[in-house]
Amino acid sequence: MPHEIDENFLTLPLRTLADAALSRARDLGAEHASFRLERIRTQNLSLRDARLVGSHDGEDTGFAVRVIHNGTWGFAASVVLTPAEAVRVAEQAVEVAQVAAGMNAERIELADEPLYNNVTWVSAYDVDPFTVDESQKVELLADWSRRLLAAESVAHATATLRQVKEQKFYADSKGTVTTQQRVRLNPTLEAFGTDPESGRFDSMRTLAPPVGRGWEYLTGTTWDWNAELAEIPDLLAAKLKAPGVEAGSYDLVIDPSNLWLTIHESIGHATELDRALGYEANYAGTSFATPDKLGTLRYGSGIMHVTGDRTVQHGLASVGYDDEGVAGQSWDIVKDGTLVGYQLDRRIAHSFGYDRSNGCAFADSPSHIPVQRMANVSLQPAADGPSTDELISGVERGIYVVGDRSWSIDMQRFNFQFTGQRFYRIEGGRLAGQVRDVAYQAITTDFWGSMEAVGGPQTWVLGGAFNCGKAQPGQVAPVSHGCPSALFRGVRILNTTQESGR
Repeated sequence: MPHEIDENFLTLPLRTLADAALSRARDLGAEHASFRLERIRTQNLSLRDARLVGSHDGEDTGFAVRVIHNGTWGFAASVVLTPAEAVRVAEQAVEVAQVAAGMNAERIELADEPLYNNVTWVSAYDVDPFTVDESQKVELLADWSRRLLAAESVAHATATLRQVKEQKFYADSKGTVTTQQRVRLNPTLEAFGTDPESGRFDSMRTLAPPVGRGWEYLTGTTWDWNAELAEIPDLLAAKLKAPGVEAGSYDLVIDPSNLWLTIHESIGHATELDRALGYEANYAGTSFATPDKLGTLRYGSGIMHVTGDRTVQHGLASVGYDDEGVAGQSWDIVKDGTLVGYQLDRRIAHSFGYDRSNGCAFADSPSHIPVQRMANVSLQPAADGPSTDELISGVERGIYVVGDRSWSIDMQRFNFQFTGQRFYRIEGGRLAGQVRDVAYQAITTDFWGSMEAVGGPQTWVLGGAFNCGKAQPGQVAPVSHGCPSALFRGVRILNTTQESGR
């Protein structure tokens, strides 16, 4: 059901503080000024063997002023919600810009954006998780844990639930005023076991992705928790006894529960334009997908269609307006296998000659400056594409990859290695039991170039993570990646145990 922004957030002195800060920044000669007040509530629950071992409930409230003064950024923040403090923070932001001007190597200018006067946006959810009693949440997680522990193959079980409600008020000197509220959840259950014969220890985790939904995600029909919990013990038992993979070249069918992370690392980060221009080289790295290759780089096969999207329903990076007052949009990043677009904020958009940002500015707290962050970067399905079973049926000798686990990728997003939760041999178009110790390794363009088929809309799942890291000081951002199942030919497979020298 549609929600309105919580009244207790709207009763904060949002307009009063914004008016005081923006007026003072204008008086001091700022060419541009923005005011952002946020309240971020988080609740984290952690259970081990059906017993609560950790509970955190916190709130971060404050505001920030960012200015452009004489072509230089200035920024300051505070947690004191008074007009006098808003004026002081605006003065401090201008002072920061004045001090930094001597070190500034480029004049800061922003791409244009239409004015949005007093608009609101609320993410799509039914039940605000913060209205549900904590004891009810703990009991649900404990019940699910006990189901896992009842199985002979499960020695221990962990359960975690991360919940966030993010509220933002933004106003700038051009007249844009936005107020937003979004909710997100990340539930995870993991079973652990040991094989008595080999002494091998391993685990099996739920595939349920983090989502921009409410409490209904855990109690409704969106995800079949009962079915997933029922199969985990047998999956774990089979994994513990599975033989190690024989290294070599295999065809892969990759499930969305694994492929989303490969998209995140090899496409999402590689097509952040600030990274491609070298602005993140000191910390998060650069990108092989440099601007001189736009429109010509063959990123993958001709069926590859990747979009950036700040609007998809229930996406973790979906917003009505970003932290620079830019409306959420959807655009092409890779079309017909060719690099055609980047992710942009207003400064990068202007400096690179774009007419408009595509809305990728985000700050993870009221005390942090907005930086260019990832949109929901997704691989599109084929309109009449095959099912996952049909993709598997087209493979004579291969591996079906399910669930994410560890990954490694170089600083240019070019050479990578990924593992997963579980792997199945494919023999003659059929699954033939689990194998283990699997990692697939490739060059980004070779890997995506080997993609022969993508599944239909029925295979498409929106995966993602809460904790994409970037910037100095470090910030984390939630982001989703949708994708169908997909078939890749001739990918190099490593045996991770052999690679480790054991």
